Amino acid sequence: MRGIGLIGLLLALLIVGLVAKKQMTSAVVPTLPSVPGVAAPPAGTPTGNVHEQSQRLQQQVKDAVEAASKPREMPDDN
Repeated sequence: MRGIGLIGLLLALLIVGLVAKKQMTSAVVPTLPSVPGVAAPPAGTPTGNVHEQSQRLQQQVKDAVEAASKPREMPDDN
């Protein structure tokens, strides 16, 4: 009985390992979802170095947070 439990445990571990490996070696590059009100750079624009990319991303996140934190105007229920 212990042998069957051990085999089942090893089989489950093997399956989890294979799925994790498949996820890590995925060829699809994740992209950030578009945020309304934040302009994306044109396709032909050079991306710059890592520092510039980091600054640009931080600014986009800051703009998105500010846009999301603004209260929306509610229509009057008259």
